[in-house]
Amino acid sequence: MYRVAIGQDSHRFIEGQSNKKLVLGGVEIDGCPALMGNSDADVVLHAITNAISGISCVNILGGIADELCLKQGITDSRVYVKKALDTLQDKKIVHVSISIEALRPKLSPHIEKMRESIAGLLGIDIKSVGITATTGEGLTEFGKGNGIFCTVILTVQDI
Repeated sequence: MYRVAIGQDSHRFIEGQSNKKLVLGGVEIDGCPALMGNSDADVVLHAITNAISGISCVNILGGIADELCLKQGITDSRVYVKKALDTLQDKKIVHVSISIEALRPKLSPHIEKMRESIAGLLGIDIKSVGITATTGEGLTEFGKGNGIFCTVILTVQDI
């Protein structure tokens, strides 16, 4: 049997100077402000984590991630994805489709590195990781350059 889930996340950019880096899909991206959040605020990995939670019905972002981040100081969103993957039990991910809405940064130069990073993290072939990006024609806060929004559709198969 196959199951499909949707995950999404969004964060605003940090205003002013910050030592924090912008991280998307586990890849650091230079030349753009970081996103606000207690963790690295990786909206792509947060959306993937939420989609996995949609399959397993175990919410990672919130209680579990807050424990890791706020009490243990773990801000790397890859750890949250790994925690979510542990909840899948007898299911394997067969495909992930990612749509990112942002005016900045220009994402096309980073998509292949992001696909590689995500494929490695999820343990799937890079051909099973699709990423698209849009500015949304400036209709939302994300399209106006104030942050980044990500939607993920995840397909898993019972094993």
